[in-house]
Amino acid sequence: MGIGAQVCEYLAAAGHHVLVADLDADAAAATAERLRQAGGQAIALAMDVGRPESIAQAFVQVDRDFGRCDILVNCAGIAKVYSFLDFPLDNFAATMNINVTGTLLCSQAAARLMLRGHWGRIVNIASVAGMRAVGTGRTAYGTSKAAVIALTRQMAVELAEHGITANAVAPGPVDTPMTRLLHTDQFREEYAKAIPMNRYGTTAEIAAAVMYLVSDAASYTSGVVLPVDGGFLASGARGL
Repeated sequence: MGIGAQVCEYLAAAGHHVLVADLDADAAAATAERLRQAGGQAIALAMDVGRPESIAQAFVQVDRDFGRCDILVNCAGIAKVYSFLDFPLDNFAATMNINVTGTLLCSQAAARLMLRGHWGRIVNIASVAGMRAVGTGRTAYGTSKAAVIALTRQMAVELAEHGITANAVAPGPVDTPMTRLLHTDQFREEYAKAIPMNRYGTTAEIAAAVMYLVSDAASYTSGVVLPVDGGFLASGARGL
């Protein structure tokens, strides 16, 4: 859904063979079918990034069916909001497992396939919440996205010699199914006020940034965290 589906659409339109990986197999199949109807090449791939064995099985299938992996976009993530003092340990652990460990394992599996062609592009979807505290209640989400940013830099350093780049996109607030569920009307209004462009971003704007980072034009770009946030991180006290 959301950013991930939009990225798949852009990749397919650019001529890539897209594997739409998702925990929800029906949703992945529907997205893949939509891309094929639009003239793209796409198949659905069932994968639960919260389970190492599921990731391993999925990449065994990728290797068996295609023998290569050129681009990986890590977009899966979860988020729940609790106050810091009452943040439940089980949710903190689950968020780190999916948002960080899942990104690590998918990147390792993809990079091993990328080694064969000495070329690869890995893009992790982070968040401005990993660079600056965004409101209250986001202890697990913000911490996980900060970890994704650190992981991206480590990957960039270690994979550079293999012709593989690793970068992150850090979206500001984007109008997606997840933010519609998590963000109250009051939160959306206050968040928009903190953004110089005075609005939420679109999934297309995030996907466009991903497309640059996976392109040949970004061959000398690695270890970068690209905020796509309407100027949110650049802004201080507004209205003065």
